[in-house]
Amino acid sequence: MADSTVTQHAWSGQDLPDLDLSGADWRSGSQGVGDVQIAFVEGFVAMRNGRLPEAPSILFGPAEWRAFVANAREGEFDLT
Repeated sequence: MADSTVTQHAWSGQDLPDLDLSGADWRSGSQGVGDVQIAFVEGFVAMRNGRLPEAPSILFGPAEWRAFVANAREGEFDLT
């Protein structure tokens, strides 16, 4: 990890490290095209808007990521 500082993320209630994402291997959806991109970095998952890669990324811890994926599969984030 390039930076050992820890940031309190208000939305998560968890302490998450400030990771250097400059060399991250960003991946798009299964079809290779999409706005959402993720990268696995040092045991965490970073998510960003692929159309605005310079914008801040969201950082998930392992448990948060599992919960996010489970809820997405159940349709929690679907537009109605």
